Amino acid sequence: MNLEIKDKIFLVTGSSRGIGKAIVERLLFEGAKVALVARGEESLNQAVNEFKNRFGEDCVEGWSVDCADEKELQNLQVSIEEKWKRLDGVIANVGDGRSVPDAIPSADQWSTVWRSNFDTALNTSRAFLPMLKATKGCLLFISSITGVEAIGAPIDYSTAKSALNAFAKNLSRKVAPHVRVNVIAPGNIYFPEGSWDKKMKNDEKKISELIKNTVPIQRFGKPEEIADTAVFLCSPRASFITGSVLRVDGGQTVSL
Repeated sequence: MNLEIKDKIFLVTGSSRGIGKAIVERLLFEGAKVALVARGEESLNQAVNEFKNRFGEDCVEGWSVDCADEKELQNLQVSIEEKWKRLDGVIANVGDGRSVPDAIPSADQWSTVWRSNFDTALNTSRAFLPMLKATKGCLLFISSITGVEAIGAPIDYSTAKSALNAFAKNLSRKVAPHVRVNVIAPGNIYFPEGSWDKKMKNDEKKISELIKNTVPIQRFGKPEEIADTAVFLCSPRASFITGSVLRVDGGQTVSL
């Protein structure tokens, strides 16, 4: 299927590894140009150089930015406007599920998790929505099934992802028909140095049993499987889809 995104321009936050990096790869494979954004400069540069070697110098650029900092994102918006003049899509992928098991985490802990999982998405939307309106583009958030169902995940993380889903749904109605807004809620996605990789190293037997008993497909998801869904939702082939929260979880969630 031709997804019709050749030469379109996308920005992907949290794109130096895992799901974000996989999304960049799929976009580039389809002929798009991509701006990579991540905090860690070393891993970002490695990813940018890897993609330039594979797909060409002109189709990839990287910026080290903290998406929790509105000023840094505003400066990034200016840089992208100067380089490419437009944006056709933004994928907000920054997030971190690590937290504490407390029923109500401390104020500092809650603030840290909220900034990482909600404020980063809000700030990214605020900075780039005008550019997306100009191109009738798309905005995609990477959330989590913890924002859809109570499955025992940390309460601050789950609440932040629930808020992100609600924000996207409401935003989609405000900016239609000029911008499409959607959410992917991944299940348990495994990649090297990710949170599930660390848990597997600590107790492989326990985690393997957990996945077998809670995920009908009985395995972890792959970043590439989220990436394929993301690229479709950001393409003209999904032109009638907005305001949706799409679960990609191997059947783990059960609500209708």
